[in-house]
Amino acid sequence: MPDLSRPPDSDESLLERLRDGDRGSFGPLVRRYERELFGYLRRYLGDEDLADDVFQNTFVQVFLKIQQYEPGRPARPWLYAIATNQAIDALRRKNRRADRRADAAVGADDDGEARPLFELLPAADPGPVEHADRAEQREQVRASVARLPDLLRQVVLLAYFQGMKYKDVADTLGIPVGTVKSRLHAALVKLGEEWNGADAGLGVRAAD
Repeated sequence: MPDLSRPPDSDESLLERLRDGDRGSFGPLVRRYERELFGYLRRYLGDEDLADDVFQNTFVQVFLKIQQYEPGRPARPWLYAIATNQAIDALRRKNRRADRRADAAVGADDDGEARPLFELLPAADPGPVEHADRAEQREQVRASVARLPDLLRQVVLLAYFQGMKYKDVADTLGIPVGTVKSRLHAALVKLGEEWNGADAGLGVRAAD
């Protein structure tokens, strides 16, 4: 029977135990991140089946790369870095095959990775968009975020949807914190430009 008086192991502790050969810590780590990391991958990839494959590949890589984990290093950015790299590889393979069947299953979208991202960026300030039809607003945000270059879309996903701190985003992507901030600013400026016709200046101040 588990000791209910004992606090749960930290993510870092589970990784350290796995690094030391305790395979029993692997299952709890997967279950702890299953919902959060899968949700991130589903939104990043726009394809639930592909996200499931990438999620599994991520933890295969965690198992294979565990000796590279430095004890005491924050676990979350390390896991997200592996997941993001696996997602990038999966998209490259998908593009090389020119396989659009997964995209067609999304509906009328030309790009299946766009639809799940509609909710990512709420309006930062009240304005005309606030009074527009919600479905139209969601479609506008979805399409705009999907058109961001990958480098900008990555930081938007991690910082705004996953709620990561700038330092954790930087650790995840292997870039300086200043680069995270500049990419977020660039992303928001691009989105603001996209929405300029409907709501001049929407969201640009959020980058400051």
